[in-house]
Amino acid sequence: MKILLTGVTGYIGKRLLPVLVENGHEVVCCVRDRLRLNIDPALREHVVVAEADFLDPGTLTSIPTDIDGAYYLIHSMSSQFGDFEEMEQQSAEHFRDYMNRTQVQHVIYLSGIINDKNLSRHLASRKRVEDILASGNYACTTLRAGIIIGSGSASFEIIRDLVEKLPIMIAPKWLCTRSQPIAIRDVISFLEKSLFDERTYGTSFDIGGPDVLTYKDLLKAYARIRRLRRIFISVPVLTPKLSSIWLYFITSTTYSLAVKLVDSMKVEVTCRNNCLAEILNITPISYSEAISLAFEKIEQNAILSSWKDSLISGRFNTRLGNHIQIPVMGCFKDHRERFIADRTVVINRIWSIGGNTGWYYADLLWKFRGLLDKIFGGVGLRRGRTTADDINIGDALDFWRVLLADKKNGRLLLFAEMKLPGEAWLEFRVEKDRLVQEATFRPRGILGRIHWYMVLPFHYFIFNGMIRKLAE
Repeated sequence: MKILLTGVTGYIGKRLLPVLVENGHEVVCCVRDRLRLNIDPALREHVVVAEADFLDPGTLTSIPTDIDGAYYLIHSMSSQFGDFEEMEQQSAEHFRDYMNRTQVQHVIYLSGIINDKNLSRHLASRKRVEDILASGNYACTTLRAGIIIGSGSASFEIIRDLVEKLPIMIAPKWLCTRSQPIAIRDVISFLEKSLFDERTYGTSFDIGGPDVLTYKDLLKAYARIRRLRRIFISVPVLTPKLSSIWLYFITSTTYSLAVKLVDSMKVEVTCRNNCLAEILNITPISYSEAISLAFEKIEQNAILSSWKDSLISGRFNTRLGNHIQIPVMGCFKDHRERFIADRTVVINRIWSIGGNTGWYYADLLWKFRGLLDKIFGGVGLRRGRTTADDINIGDALDFWRVLLADKKNGRLLLFAEMKLPGEAWLEFRVEKDRLVQEATFRPRGILGRIHWYMVLPFHYFIFNGMIRKLAE
């Protein structure tokens, strides 16, 4: 069967793709920017890439019409650009209208659990999308999930940040809201086994694990698994705005996502129509098992996908290709070169930069810059990196975004997502027996020029030390 997979560069899509191929399907991967799609060589012969943007119906003609099934995994919850509700509605309408022109038989939509009349904006938007998709000329199945737990998932990373970093935690009122978490492996199983199963046609199902826990219970259970002693202090008043700021500064989430998460956490998300597990013969694992499996993947350096690599986790709102050509006119540059003794060693060091490895020199200053970025509403350094020794185009790397990663030829190009009065690039190139390190800054107005000259002494100190350490 030919299956259309939207959201293939996202957290769920990256994990669903190999499963669909393994099941014998030909998969049409729908992406806005094909540069971001890194396909395992073993999967390539079973994959077709269609570059399309569901906010722009004129681009959808690249999607073949002879598809049999489709997964709708698109959402704009953490987008920092535009009205996410309007964007989600438009995308769903354009998807439905185009699907009506194809031979698609079955569409599966992954949504959020909806069981409260006073829905958050996020969940209300998901319900609206569900209604739009269900009005198409095809069978539609909606799977509604709550908190998804797995290595690299937004929920897991937020819980991890809070428990690992805070020995004493403030417990606002929303921590008493109940939820029903589900492991990412079970989400993939539900998505995989629902496809073309007529028992699921025209129906929505809540999917969740066996445990119903408050958010406070989730944190306590994580601490118990990690053998960490944590103290919770309940407070009678902690406004949603203060809670959002608290989440933003303590965790790796963006402020816009923190606001929407806190808004959603006030609503109970437990399963009502939970019969799909029996229909498909799936036995979901417990929350504790999901946490343990997530850490197994982390320890094995085998994280398949991370929410942080989504473009909407940062400040990017354009195609990566728009920034690959580093400008020259009107730019400031910091250019440095060093002789190297071993090309392979230097490339491996470059490919390990950032995250837990750090930036090889003056890491305290890098952390201070990340803190300043957080204070002024940026992404900060807490995003880290998905894996310890692999880098792909589109990945988040602390407060940078990877534009180009050519390990064979020794070139890594990063674009800054921190708050700046301008645009910044950082490039590493290994040319024969030399390492070239070049920082480029295109200022925006007089503030951009003032900024460059203010940080120039720090650049001299940091960049000189960094290239020296890389070249040793």
